Amino acid sequence: MDQPGTSSIQVSGIKVEIVHKDIKNLHLSVLPPNGRVRVSVPLHVSKDRVRAAVSTRLPWIRRQQRDFANQPRQSERDMATGETHFFEGKRYRLEVIERYGKHEVTCKGNRLRLFVRPGTTTSNRQKVLTRWYRERLSSRIPILIDRWQSKIGVKANGWGIKKMKTKWGSCNTSSKRIWLNRDLACKPKLCLEYIVVHELVHLLERTHNDAFRAYMDKFMPNWRLHRDLLNNSPLGNEQWKY
Repeated sequence: MDQPGTSSIQVSGIKVEIVHKDIKNLHLSVLPPNGRVRVSVPLHVSKDRVRAAVSTRLPWIRRQQRDFANQPRQSERDMATGETHFFEGKRYRLEVIERYGKHEVTCKGNRLRLFVRPGTTTSNRQKVLTRWYRERLSSRIPILIDRWQSKIGVKANGWGIKKMKTKWGSCNTSSKRIWLNRDLACKPKLCLEYIVVHELVHLLERTHNDAFRAYMDKFMPNWRLHRDLLNNSPLGNEQWKY
């Protein structure tokens, strides 16, 4: 029997990372930026079973890897005037204005204006913009959660925003707490709403099985369109398909 930990295998020329966990079901993920394949499996599952499971999903895995390779990506950020940044799915031109006083960001027309003190480093400029994104996201999430909790018939005990490397959102079904990726502030509004619904539905069904999809169809019939909108928007270096 495989012990807890990480190992790897090759399946048809694809390296597959295996992570044994105290879970009930096998979960296969294709991760950015280059389509790395990771399979989380219960502690008792053998490598042969993982190899068989991956083999049945090879066409899907290769499609995901091609999509990542072809998907537009944002360039590295220098936080300088003229750069393109996204907010709520729209493209904005960054204008950096140095002045003494409070650091702040304003959004008007097709411009994001970043006001910083002279000599502010690239890293600190990014922190100012990131804080602004978080504030904008924080103002929208409670409205969406309140609206959809009543529709779905569940109650989350709390929610939070954080940087997430491999997920747009997560739900701890034991504590009934929801986490949302801070980069959702850059994505279209419908994408944030879709992720909120997705995570709330996990309070009804923990895994992504037929029952979960049936709940999504019931509460948000167009959820696949919103998912595709999210997956087809420009990628940062650490986003994945959801």
